[in-house]
Amino acid sequence: MNGKLHSETGAFSSDDMRAEILNPFVHKLELDNTYDKIKTAIFTVILLPFRVIVICYLIVTAWFLACIGLYGLSEEDLRRKPMTGWRRSLKPLICFIGKMSYLAGGMAITVRGRQASKKEAPILVVAPHSSFLDSCIVYATKMSSVIVRKESMDNYVGKLINYTQPVYVWRDDPNSRQNTIKEIIERATSKEDWPQVLIFPEGTCTNRSCLITFKPGGFYPGVPVQPVTIRYPNARDTVTWTWEGPGALKLLWLTLTQVHSSCEIEFLPVYYPSEEEKRDPKLYARNVRDVMAKALGVPVLDYTYDDCRLIARAKNLGIPGAPCAREVSELRAALGLERSQLELHLAAQGLQDRARWLTAEEFCQRLGVPNDQKTQRLFEIFVQRSSGLVYFPDYLLCAVFLSLQQAPLSKVLNYAWKLYDTGRTGRLNSAGFEEVTGKCLGLCQQDASNTFHQADLDEKGYLTYDEFISFAQKRSEFSFVFATDGAHKPKAQ
Repeated sequence: MNGKLHSETGAFSSDDMRAEILNPFVHKLELDNTYDKIKTAIFTVILLPFRVIVICYLIVTAWFLACIGLYGLSEEDLRRKPMTGWRRSLKPLICFIGKMSYLAGGMAITVRGRQASKKEAPILVVAPHSSFLDSCIVYATKMSSVIVRKESMDNYVGKLINYTQPVYVWRDDPNSRQNTIKEIIERATSKEDWPQVLIFPEGTCTNRSCLITFKPGGFYPGVPVQPVTIRYPNARDTVTWTWEGPGALKLLWLTLTQVHSSCEIEFLPVYYPSEEEKRDPKLYARNVRDVMAKALGVPVLDYTYDDCRLIARAKNLGIPGAPCAREVSELRAALGLERSQLELHLAAQGLQDRARWLTAEEFCQRLGVPNDQKTQRLFEIFVQRSSGLVYFPDYLLCAVFLSLQQAPLSKVLNYAWKLYDTGRTGRLNSAGFEEVTGKCLGLCQQDASNTFHQADLDEKGYLTYDEFISFAQKRSEFSFVFATDGAHKPKAQ
C-alpha cells in the first residue's frame, strides 16, 4: 500500500475534496504501514548513497561548465546583452547534465507538446508551482531566464542560475516590483536574441489541488505567452513542498528512496492576447490561468501569496482556525461582521462561562447574523467534533487577529486576555496564561509555563496583562509581540 497524501484545511465539510481545494498550502505525507517504512529504510541504505554521489557529481560538473561559460563576464554584462558564441553553445550540454541528475535520482522527465520559439512567445508561464524540483523546467526549456531574488544568488548554485541570465529582484529596492516588470517588458519586446523569460505566476508553492491567483507581472508586456504545465503523476507524492507540510530535506530523502518517479511537462498552444487583455494584465493573467486549469483538470481559486503568508503567520502563532484564516475573513466580510466590528466589542467585554460553548443557533444569535449557508460554514470551521459545539473564545480570537492584522500582537493579546479570563478579574493563572500564549503567541506549554513563573516575580499565582507586557518589553525573545510589520515570529525560549 502506498503512502497517502492528505491535503487538509482544518475546516471540514462532508466533501473531502472540497476541503482540499479550500487550502492549497497544506501537504501531509505519511508512511502509513510497516511495509512502506521497511522499504524506505532499506532503500535509504542501499540506494540513497549511490544516487546522492551521482547527483553531486553531475551538479558539480554542470556548475564547473557554468563557471567556464561565465568567465570574464560581470553581472552587468549578463543583464546588458544575451550570450553568444561558445558561451551559448554550452547551454545544451548543461541542460543534458541537469536532466541526467534528475534521472540519477530516479525521476524521468517526460515532455509533451512543442516549445515555441522566443519570437512566437517571449514568455513561458509555468504552473502549478508545487516543489523545488520544478527547477527541472529550466533544463527542459533550454535554460530560459528565470525570475530570481538577488540574495538567492549568493550560494553554490548561483553560477547555474546566473547562466540563465535571470531577471533579478532586489529585495532592498523599494521600487523592486516596478523595476522587475520594466526589465521583463524590455526582455520580452527586445529585438535581440534573449532567452525566453520563464515565470511561475503563482509566486508560491501549492499542493496542486487548484491554480491560485496569477501575479500580473509577466503579462504586462502584452506579448504572446506559452502556458506550460507540470504534473507529478506518482503513486506517492514526495515532491510537494508547501507552507504547511514536510520540509525540503524530508521530501528529497523520500523522493530519492523511491524506485521510480515521474514528472510530466506539457507545452500548451501559444496564447495570443486580445487588445483588451493587453490593456488589462490582470484580465490577461486570469484568462491564461483558466486555460491552464482546464488543461490540468483542476479548479481555480483566488488565493494569493499574501493569503499564504496570512495563513502561515496565523498557524505559527497558534491562532484557532488558522488553516482557514482566509476563508474566515471572506465569510466575515460577506456577513457584514468585518465592517460592524461586533466581534471586537464582544471580545473587549469578556465572556461569562455560560456564553463560551455555543450551538449553531446560539452562534448565529450572538453574532446577529442569519442562519444561512455562510454562517453554517463559519460554524463548521470552529466546531468541536466531540461535542458539536463551538468554543466561542476561539472564534472571537481568530476574528480579532484578522481585524487587527496591521496592529502589534500586543493588542491581540490584550483581547485574548479578556476572552480566556474565565473569572473576568483581569488575572490569568498558569493554566490560563498557557492557553492564551499558546493560542496567540505560539508558545508551547513548557515555554509558557517557564515564562509565567519568570514573570510572576511575587509568586502570586497569577499575572495581569500589564504585568506580562512590562515583563515582555524587557525580553528580546518577545520583541515580535510589539512589531507592527506582521513578519516577526515567536521564538522558543
